[in-house]
Amino acid sequence: MHMQMALTMQLTPFIPKLGRQRHSHNLNFHHKTASTSIIACCSVRNSSEAEVLVSEFNPKIPIEEAVTPPTSWYTDPSFFQLELHRIFYRGWQAVGSTEQIRDPNSFFTGRLGDVEFVVCRDESGKLQAFHNVCRHHASLLASGSGHKSCFVCPYHGWTYGLSGALLKATRISGMRNFNVKDFGLIPIKVSTWGPFILLNLEKESLPLMEIDSTYVAKEWLGSCSEILSTNGIDSSLNYVCRREYTIDCNWKVFCDNYLDGGYHVPYAHKGLASGLKFDSYSTTIFERVSIQSCEGSSGESKDNYDRLGRKAIYAFIYPNFMINRYGPWMDTNLVLPLGPNKCQVVFDYYLEHSLKHDKDFIELSLQDSEKVQIEDIVLCEGVQKGLQSPAYCVGRYAPKVEQAMHHFHCLLYENLKK
Repeated sequence: MHMQMALTMQLTPFIPKLGRQRHSHNLNFHHKTASTSIIACCSVRNSSEAEVLVSEFNPKIPIEEAVTPPTSWYTDPSFFQLELHRIFYRGWQAVGSTEQIRDPNSFFTGRLGDVEFVVCRDESGKLQAFHNVCRHHASLLASGSGHKSCFVCPYHGWTYGLSGALLKATRISGMRNFNVKDFGLIPIKVSTWGPFILLNLEKESLPLMEIDSTYVAKEWLGSCSEILSTNGIDSSLNYVCRREYTIDCNWKVFCDNYLDGGYHVPYAHKGLASGLKFDSYSTTIFERVSIQSCEGSSGESKDNYDRLGRKAIYAFIYPNFMINRYGPWMDTNLVLPLGPNKCQVVFDYYLEHSLKHDKDFIELSLQDSEKVQIEDIVLCEGVQKGLQSPAYCVGRYAPKVEQAMHHFHCLLYENLKK
């Protein structure tokens, strides 16, 4: 059930131009007329221009001959807006952990693109999600996370139950043609897989009823959901903590760095590299997921400290979610787009129960992880600066190791052309 990608294409030579305009020219690709419609919720400015930029990458060229997407994919504001509408406002998107809404009346808020949302469990324990916008004058309703029996708008006091119903509308005497039932919070489709909360922002794709997790797994993970489950990616682990990083780079730069097949690890992460056996590194491509795996040098560590264990698995779930399972640990990386040149990466850490009280092990492991993240931030911010330089237009793939990155770019193209 492994689905290997086989892609065939043609390449024509290109000549880089240092004095290029802001948007790179079509170097070796066939332009096609873009006719994709925009998501109904709102329009994308300069969408026709952004659609032309999409065609500057050709997914049919084999990786051995292909060039990477042009710099405009990583720097252009209109392209960024197109991504929000055609990638993030469609399909299932990971937004958080079930640990955040473990109890009735618990909630957390978030933002994906321009969409403000709140996820909660109502009094009965039912999972709910809504647009976090008061129906009166559009104030944000809730903030942060915690426990509430209702949501009270900080602007004019309109009050909503955790079921989304409008419970109280203040000072509305004299208002005509007003039906309280018509002014509840706007719902969003929500589900879970393992310990992860997923939202689907599409208006018409699914009815708002209890959504079967098997259906969600098929839509979100395709044929590899069972593979992930059997490799220890499940709800049995103990939640440890969250760390957040705001990075001055396009969200795809962080994803590309993750998907280079360990190419950068020996050069940028010497501490991490010492715990991995790179001759065992492999990449498997599925429909919307790529899995990189590598054996660890278990038993070779000093003082019985072994964070990585015998095998590390790095699963990338399109478009922006990573699950890393190694030794007794699992951590997830959620990459949130904040603009053409900025993103936020949210790390959630999980640990096997047998070690949840080992404070020294946890602290040392998190210190090692933090070191890797800081090293990656330096790399990604350096790449973003390079992408904005007139000296760079497109790059090339290392065919033996960067298959997952190429797969990611092909999926982006496929979504952006729809």
